Amino acid sequence: MATTSISMRRLFGSTAMTVLFVSLRGNSFSSAFCAPASRENMFRLRSGALFSSTTSSDTTFWRSNQDCWRPDVRDVERISFGQPAKKKGTGSRGIPHRLNEDERRSFDQARRQGFLQVTGSAWRSQRRDAPLLNTYRSLSDARGKPAIVLHKLSPTSSGEHEDKLVVDLSPLRFPDEFDAVGKEVKALIQAEYNLESCVDDVEEGGDVEDDEGLDIEEASDEDQYETRPIYQLPPFQLEWNVSRQEGKIIGKYLAGIFETIEKSASKSKKQRGVKPGKGRRSGGYGIG
Repeated sequence: MATTSISMRRLFGSTAMTVLFVSLRGNSFSSAFCAPASRENMFRLRSGALFSSTTSSDTTFWRSNQDCWRPDVRDVERISFGQPAKKKGTGSRGIPHRLNEDERRSFDQARRQGFLQVTGSAWRSQRRDAPLLNTYRSLSDARGKPAIVLHKLSPTSSGEHEDKLVVDLSPLRFPDEFDAVGKEVKALIQAEYNLESCVDDVEEGGDVEDDEGLDIEEASDEDQYETRPIYQLPPFQLEWNVSRQEGKIIGKYLAGIFETIEKSASKSKKQRGVKPGKGRRSGGYGIG
């Protein structure tokens, strides 16, 4: 019996897997894995292969409404510094969008990675809201893409991280298609990552901000998605409970499907004449 040993190494992050092939008599052979992979390593192995095999056919189940009211990306950047937008309705005095230094780093990183990572709920007590989530949702609306957010939660009693991955479909502005798109996304995650959504039905609702100056109070539910700014529309969310590593891998996978990665996005530059720590009337954007 002739025996041949071939060592193959495939690197996934910092993990190496060695495969030993032993050839037996005839045409048959057997394979053995040296150093069994852990659950997280196997998840990384599967996700790497699945992510690389994603094709354009995987993205044909969703579309965004381009014939409706949407903010301009540059206007979203302006209100994130506290500057007035050129297009009416982009921001609201009742919905904070100004970002502090830490939030801006996360915002810039999200544009490059295709999904936002926040600590907990991203709530900022000084503003009594979550400016980072508001701004990222407005950016997603301006680009006509779903908002993908990974909420990094505190470790459990066993020391493990159980985070929450959320996908908001409302920026697509096709409410009649939300259910179908949501089912397709959940089916993809279930089939490729063996992970079920943590809620039976997609979550729709939440308080929305009204704006007296837009004169759109009497619009029907369907027309609201044609005319209202995103902060006046309820979120339509899909949620999964994930580990820290799973959340990042699936977030990257969904970013590829929904094409949320901005390859040309650069680090935000402070607008001219904007002074941190001062109010809007003083020409600043504030950090509190």
